Amino acid sequence: MVSRSATARFALVAALLPALAVPAAAQESVLPACPAVFAHGGYPTGANAWERDQVRQPNNPTALQDYKNKGATGVEADLQLTKNGTKAVMWHNTSTLRLTGSKADINTLWWDSGSDKLNGRTIEVGPYKGERVHTFRQFLDDAKRIGMVPLVEVKGEAKQSLLNSDAAIRNTGWAEVINPIRERIASQEIMVYTHDSALAPELTTRFTNAGLATVIANGPQRPVWPDTVAWEEPVPSWTGNQASWQTALAKGPRRMATSWPQQMRTWLNGRCTA
Repeated sequence: MVSRSATARFALVAALLPALAVPAAAQESVLPACPAVFAHGGYPTGANAWERDQVRQPNNPTALQDYKNKGATGVEADLQLTKNGTKAVMWHNTSTLRLTGSKADINTLWWDSGSDKLNGRTIEVGPYKGERVHTFRQFLDDAKRIGMVPLVEVKGEAKQSLLNSDAAIRNTGWAEVINPIRERIASQEIMVYTHDSALAPELTTRFTNAGLATVIANGPQRPVWPDTVAWEEPVPSWTGNQASWQTALAKGPRRMATSWPQQMRTWLNGRCTA
């Protein structure tokens, strides 16, 4: 026969067991939510970097699909303007170096006229060799088609048009930047930003006046950039980024951007919850 005191002890132990056993869901809850990975195409550092550049930026549909296959859900891409702001195009570098045809700065060329027009030129090196330069509208449609979120950097070279002393050129250029977004924003997430300090205030003003203030990349919608390893060609090991990736992840970001999207996607496994 079990005594009352023993029965009480058994009851106490039974009551404590659920608290002592940590459910799997509770164990997972201590991990941060997995951020979406945004891909950034690395560019070499140091002297004569253009000689080693392999044009890895996701500015064309082949690159977009490649980065999606590597686990990215968004990309950082690059917008420039042709002469007098007449066409918004997706290209990272100042000039046409690494493209077929004669070398010239993007903002000195017409898109579809002249003997050295930009339209039709193709990439000569790297993983996307043979791809051509695409317009901003084409790029946005390609990104939507495969479900990629674009974070578009308006390059400083676009100031030639966007801050031009001629109002007609300014307005033409800004229309090329803003109108493709206005046409699509109801059904497609698009973010825009610039690193150029002279261009940034006007970008904010123009997008705000166009009713597109939410498109300007800031707050939780903008990815954090935790990479600390400088990009180079040949590509360096990603492993030196692990400490900075962990520091960033601990803050619970919604999105993280990297030049190593496939490695980041794998690294996140077990460190966060979907």
